[in-house]
Amino acid sequence: MMRVGAGERDFAGGGAPRGDGERADFAAEVPLVAHVVFALRMGGLENGLVNLINATPPSRYRHAVICLTDHDAFASRIRRNDVPVIDLGKRPGHDLRMYRRMWRTLRDLRPTIFHTRNFAALDSQLVAALAGVRWRVHGEHGRDVFDLALDNARQLAVRKVVRPLVHRFVPLSRDLESYLRERVGVAPERISRICNGVDSERFHPLRGPRSFPAVSGLPADAIVIGAVGRMEEVKDPLNLARAFVQVAAARPALRTRLRLVMLGGGRLSGEVHACLEEGGVADLAWLPGARDDVPALLRAFDVFALPSQAEGISNTVLEAMASGVPVVATDVGGNAELLVDGETGVLVPSRDAGALAEALLTYVDDAALRRDHGAAGRARVESTFSLDAMVGAYLDLYDGLVGQPIAR
Repeated sequence: MMRVGAGERDFAGGGAPRGDGERADFAAEVPLVAHVVFALRMGGLENGLVNLINATPPSRYRHAVICLTDHDAFASRIRRNDVPVIDLGKRPGHDLRMYRRMWRTLRDLRPTIFHTRNFAALDSQLVAALAGVRWRVHGEHGRDVFDLALDNARQLAVRKVVRPLVHRFVPLSRDLESYLRERVGVAPERISRICNGVDSERFHPLRGPRSFPAVSGLPADAIVIGAVGRMEEVKDPLNLARAFVQVAAARPALRTRLRLVMLGGGRLSGEVHACLEEGGVADLAWLPGARDDVPALLRAFDVFALPSQAEGISNTVLEAMASGVPVVATDVGGNAELLVDGETGVLVPSRDAGALAEALLTYVDDAALRRDHGAAGRARVESTFSLDAMVGAYLDLYDGLVGQPIAR
């Protein structure tokens, strides 16, 4: 990964550094995909992008990541050293200077394919068209935090205006595919639904005794209800906190073992802490914020909870399933496409702490059920949601746009 600031542009031959003729000649023969995200930080969308970049053979496609705002240490997960990460430093609101920086960046990079993700990056498609980028793709990874019901008139109008500029739309779920087709008016032949894939080597079931970080204070025999996600309204962490209060009240005999672990930070962290305090279970919860050891912690959970109000295709659900952990998730977005209700987990209504608590208690009370549903989830990931399948689908999409497959 090469980190590049908004004012630094040193690309030749579509992204190769100047002064390296041999590398530039090679680069000119390999198409460049410019991916545009709001920011490159920890998240499901960003994780999927990094997985795609890392798994793409260098002889097939090169990549560049353009951040409308900026990136943080999460970008270091890009293992290829030929991928520039470019920050445009967008200011809040309509930042016209950011569009100019985008245009200059695209004129320097000269990508073959321009791939934006989610509504925040959609209007960049106009800049790409003006900069002469030949092929333009837009991905819909989940509902916008300001349009959870997909009924925002302004956003719908923008999508319709930009629609003719996009050659292929990539929704991650049937829910988003239907929205694009029925509300935005995208022709079916311009839609390619590609589901997320999970790295089943990085996320795998326990292969030995379970252990927890000493700082967590979790007992070795804990029954852990775990979650991974931002403490933001769309993820509804308060719903899980309220449900855990009910679970603890329903099983007082398990108080010495029952624990809640919520990984991730955000604006609602204080409210979640207050809810647990008020419910008298703050001593049973560990909320450390963002962690770098998510795979190890995830496979040590007994049950995974996703209390979201809206989702596209949840990476964390797939990661939990790959880790051999049963999942209780709200029946929103693409969650029903991932879980087999009653076989790999349980679906519950959103914003219903009582239903969430009842489903969690089913697993708290039954270790054999946890084991069986966890194993079924792992098998489903291996058969249906592999990382190879996701990467192959994106490469096939890119090949189809470029016009002829590149030698594998």
